[in-house]
Amino acid sequence: MKIIIVLLIIGILAALGSALFALIKHKGSSEKTVKALTLRVALSLGLFLLLMLAAKLGYIRPHGVY
Repeated sequence: MKIIIVLLIIGILAALGSALFALIKHKGSSEKTVKALTLRVALSLGLFLLLMLAAKLGYIRPHGVY
């Protein structure tokens, strides 16, 4: 489970870096920038849903003040 979470975070950061590079290189909005940011949003949503599912199934346990 931890490996999947780390890989998703790395993927999110890579998509964000790719979008930044495309934005700088093409001097504004381009198709590649939009695709990279869409991928980042999809990966972030997937990570959020995975964390909620893992907490619900008991794979991870939240701790702290409730």
